Amino acid sequence: MAGSEKSGEALAIILAAGLGKRMRSDIPKVMHPLGGIPLIRHVLATAGATTTRRAVVVGPGMDNLESEIKNQDPTATIHHQTERLGTAHAAGTARDAVSSDLDFIYVMFGDTPLMRSETVAAVGSALGEGPDVCVLGFRTEHPTGYGRLLTEGDRLLAIREEAAASEAEKTVRFCNSGVMGFRAEHFIDLVDAIGNDNPKQEFYLTDAVEIANERGLTVVAIAGDESEFLGINSRAQLADAEAVFQARKRREVMNNGATLIAPDTVFLAADTEIGRDVTIAPHVVFGPKVRVADNVTINAYCHIEDAAIGAGSTIGPFARLRPGTRTRENVKIGNFVEVKNAKIDAGTKVNHLTYIGDAEIGENVNVGAGTITCNYDGFNKHETVIGSGAFIGSNSALVAPVTVGEGAYVGSGSTVTTDVPKDALAVARGRQANKDGWARAFRKRFAK
Repeated sequence: MAGSEKSGEALAIILAAGLGKRMRSDIPKVMHPLGGIPLIRHVLATAGATTTRRAVVVGPGMDNLESEIKNQDPTATIHHQTERLGTAHAAGTARDAVSSDLDFIYVMFGDTPLMRSETVAAVGSALGEGPDVCVLGFRTEHPTGYGRLLTEGDRLLAIREEAAASEAEKTVRFCNSGVMGFRAEHFIDLVDAIGNDNPKQEFYLTDAVEIANERGLTVVAIAGDESEFLGINSRAQLADAEAVFQARKRREVMNNGATLIAPDTVFLAADTEIGRDVTIAPHVVFGPKVRVADNVTINAYCHIEDAAIGAGSTIGPFARLRPGTRTRENVKIGNFVEVKNAKIDAGTKVNHLTYIGDAEIGENVNVGAGTITCNYDGFNKHETVIGSGAFIGSNSALVAPVTVGEGAYVGSGSTVTTDVPKDALAVARGRQANKDGWARAFRKRFAK
């Protein structure tokens, strides 16, 4: 199995039933976000790139987790672990997903979201060379708290948890990641042979290594990068994982041809797509579902979520693009502008201090400062349509539903409540009245 290519029939069993008590949350642990998406979605993506089938083990009452799994991987099967009796018990819960046509089975964890598909694929490559069991490990200068991989030559003899390790074994720096691969024909027998003769009376999948050796099977261990195996059991570990994820994603974006002026201040989502020759200034936040085309400039202090930005556009500074924003080429969204659920066509400028919501704006429109599309009546949202070439004067309020025709002008300070015809001028404001001397008399009246 080279790279992230699938080879043969492989099943990933993903263990995701943990409550994550140290998270102090009512949300299942694997539903907490990393890079703007739930942890489980990262793991499903990795498994999907390396296996032909997925089975996810969940706990009782995790309806939101089950919905997430079905939405992201409709072919995955879901299995319920009603009692949490250890990793071997959890893996065995998915036995219905094991069939005779499988070549390999991988056991993965839903709270280890940073693992790359290439690393999982390496387990398949190792099994493809003949071993019956392959454990994925990592080498670290700080092994405290991890199970140690005890080897002899190329063989893995045992996985020793730290609490049971001798002083000599505690010096071992080759540690267990938790990920294990099996030739499918041995998986069920090995899981069923695991006992619970331990202080917690739980069934540990790591015991499969010694059982396999006792049966004359071949067991090996391979190493991956330590940063990929950061498990998440607390909010602090979630923050640590976010830092690793962000560093990795920023590097990916820059390697693909974008400039991040101050990379450490830019925050990206897992699904952020950034084109070539894009420049991103400091302190920009990308939420999920953002696509940025080529040659875009995003100035400082912008927040963008579920938006598509057309080639050559300029955004910000201090702009907020909310879900449903779609711009075409060479659009200008300026400072202190908020856009929501709006389509903005090529060449249009919305330069400053403006709210555009539930709108469709044509080409080469100029929207003046302080303009508001009044889209909500307290019960429903309504649409504003502005035709190509229109000019919206500063401090205008467009009360939806309303249409401003192509080439029309709206005078500054107008409140527009009815449609404006093509090429017309709309002025909707009180007539100015000047009272000579009024200001002088006012000041005199209140002077001390």
